[in-house]
Amino acid sequence: MNLKNIHNVYFIGIGGIGMSALARYFKFIKKNVAGYDKTITPLTKDLAKLGIDIHYEDNVALIASEYFDAKSTLVVYTPAVPTSHSEYQHFIEKGCSIKKRSEVLGLITKDTFCFAVAGTHGKTTTSSILAHLLKETGTPLTAFLGGISEDFNSNFVLEGTAFSVVEADEFDRSFLRLSPNVACITSMDADHLDIYGSSDELQKSFKDFADRLKPGGKLFVRNGLPLEGITYGIEDDSDYCITNLTIEHGTYIFDLNTPEATLSGVRFNKPGRHNLLNGLVAFAMAVESNSSVHRLAKALETFKGVQRRFSYKIKNDDFVFIDDYAHHPTEINAVYDAISEMHPNKKVVAIFQPHLFSRTKDFADDFAKSLSKFDAVLLLDIYPARELPIAGITSAWLLEKIENPKKKVVQKTELIAEINRQRPEVLVTMGAGDIGLEVPKIKRELAYAN
Repeated sequence: MNLKNIHNVYFIGIGGIGMSALARYFKFIKKNVAGYDKTITPLTKDLAKLGIDIHYEDNVALIASEYFDAKSTLVVYTPAVPTSHSEYQHFIEKGCSIKKRSEVLGLITKDTFCFAVAGTHGKTTTSSILAHLLKETGTPLTAFLGGISEDFNSNFVLEGTAFSVVEADEFDRSFLRLSPNVACITSMDADHLDIYGSSDELQKSFKDFADRLKPGGKLFVRNGLPLEGITYGIEDDSDYCITNLTIEHGTYIFDLNTPEATLSGVRFNKPGRHNLLNGLVAFAMAVESNSSVHRLAKALETFKGVQRRFSYKIKNDDFVFIDDYAHHPTEINAVYDAISEMHPNKKVVAIFQPHLFSRTKDFADDFAKSLSKFDAVLLLDIYPARELPIAGITSAWLLEKIENPKKKVVQKTELIAEINRQRPEVLVTMGAGDIGLEVPKIKRELAYAN
């Protein structure tokens, strides 16, 4: 497909974080853009402000007629939308080109110098740091991010077209549509077992992704992963390594050892060693753009963060409120470790919304172990996303597995009252569902109370 011949782009599921970034891109390059989503969200409202026509009913009659011109229309859909969707079926009947988001990313980036960030955890933060580093060092880039960067206040960056930054998503094996020049793999923990069936099959898919590098391409891997590549780590024998790590007023200060040099006194402001590793590999990848390592190190210090990635909502001496996208046991452990490192000896109350019935079922014991570490745990009902319920898999079932007497399933309407009863010193909200919509309400109430 030649995108130059496409005049109309229609999105089925336009409100997704990755889909909305693509919609912004096509709108920016002057294509006609429209789409469907099932609910109004802040993302869809922002797209509407750009002049993108969006409707919220699965109804072919609501689609403008020009989008049914098969020669000039591209339809982009998310795997979360079932193929039984009537709009999807209608476009099939019309003979329109229908592609997944990952396929379209592959088309857009194939003629660029492409940086791709893969891994079961850390993709969005790493790609956001990488985009920030490249911009700060004057690299002409386009970036498609899986979250709202606080540096760009967007999930889409257009500073040029020579370089591209994309997240290489393992869900549905989407990342096998990409052919990057430089890639990283941050982690390969078991996830998406509804797709892969086993951890071994998931790991094989990551190896297949590594094989998709363009000739002469470079792969960066976290030290300890069973893959060949340029390694990165903390206080170990990695090719890119952080040493002499200290914390001063919530900031990491360290030496950064590269294969060519050692940079001293580098600073990074996002809490959590998982975030520090994300910053390190973003730095290592950005070196491949031929930017000055000293300029890159300076840019690391100014990275602001990504919304819902260890985001401080309230931070004062008596009370801290943190929001995070964590939805896997490994990610919950990383959040707990970061809080323990930055806010030791504080009473920490966790609010967690499980994401997907299948993930809750597959990792129930690990979720229970991770959540049991907090001083108190409040569970919201499972967010179904693309799934139908699984018999017996509920938040109440998960709660029984948590070995912590201070635990409770609560409804969203009860959250504020329950938080006030718990009187935490540190409150953390976690989950990949719609819990993020509750965060502004919690912040408003607790900022007033504190």
